[in-house]
Amino acid sequence: MRWKISARPTAAVTLIIFATIALAPSNTGAEGNEGWRPPPPMPDDFDWIQLTSGEWLKGKIIAMYEESLEFDSDKLDVLTLDWEDIQEVRSAQTMQVAFLDDVIAVGNLNVDGDDIRVMGEKEYKSTRSQVLSITAGAPKERNYWSGKVSFGVNYRTGNTEQRETNGRANIIRRTPRDRIKIDYLGNFSESDGTTIADNQRASAGWNRFLSDRFYISPALGEYYRDPFQNIGSRWTLGIGLGFQLVDTSTVTWDVNAGIAYQYTSFDDVVEGDPKTADTPALTLGTRYDNELTGWMDYFFDFSFNVVNKESGSYTHHLITGFGFDLIGDLDFDISIVWDRTQDPRQNSNGTFPKKDDFRTIFGLGYSF
Repeated sequence: MRWKISARPTAAVTLIIFATIALAPSNTGAEGNEGWRPPPPMPDDFDWIQLTSGEWLKGKIIAMYEESLEFDSDKLDVLTLDWEDIQEVRSAQTMQVAFLDDVIAVGNLNVDGDDIRVMGEKEYKSTRSQVLSITAGAPKERNYWSGKVSFGVNYRTGNTEQRETNGRANIIRRTPRDRIKIDYLGNFSESDGTTIADNQRASAGWNRFLSDRFYISPALGEYYRDPFQNIGSRWTLGIGLGFQLVDTSTVTWDVNAGIAYQYTSFDDVVEGDPKTADTPALTLGTRYDNELTGWMDYFFDFSFNVVNKESGSYTHHLITGFGFDLIGDLDFDISIVWDRTQDPRQNSNGTFPKKDDFRTIFGLGYSF
């Protein structure tokens, strides 16, 4: 008997072979447990950032200073994120990126782990540890400015007619290596036609960053007026330096110090006493901000000057309080202000102004 062997496999054998290949375990799956992941989004009209947790956020990058990145999300509002918590960045905007080697690169930013690419007219590559700061927008003047302005008013009528107004402004101009801060605080009160409070304080400072936390201040200036403290005008001009002690997504705390020259013109003095005084000054200060919740912030700003006795021996300015987010860019602020002059100048009637002035300020603010 002869056996006839066919060279062509039967349909059943063919089906078994294909089933074995399809059900065979994948080497990739056996070696890793990451599973399937969607591809990263491509930047269009928005910037995208990925956190180290794998989550993607869509919005607009504002800036990155001192290891904190500000990111504006349409759904989550403005977020402050630790630079170390960001895994990837894909920007649709043009960004200005300052590096520690004094290079400022302009273009679309791509961050992937430790690798940095800025894609503009010329592509620049570096590493994450070399990034000093990031500023959103092309090098145009209007892209450098941000700030907050608040205003409050209280008007009473009846047995007593009293009007109280106060204003506060904090304006910042940021470039990749420089920061200019302009602050103003004013208060005016009038009762039955008589002025009972009138003080104005304006200050400006230029900070030049030498590293991610250390900066110098080549120019600092302040103007102050309060006739009720017998200060017609007081000018302070100086230089200084500063350092960031704490820098997280919710808490920042920095300290600064400097030397200055101060000139004071008194409002009302005893006959024969000098109407002006000048002095060298040692200036020290600290600023603390804490984002307690998504809708409430706490701030503490304290500065003091050590001067000669004719200028008051010691003066300080403290403002602290809370800010509450309302709708959009509107905020409600509650602030307490404490000004002190250790040795105030005597008035022409022989009395001395009180050493301490306290004020409570309520204001509606707008951020831009």
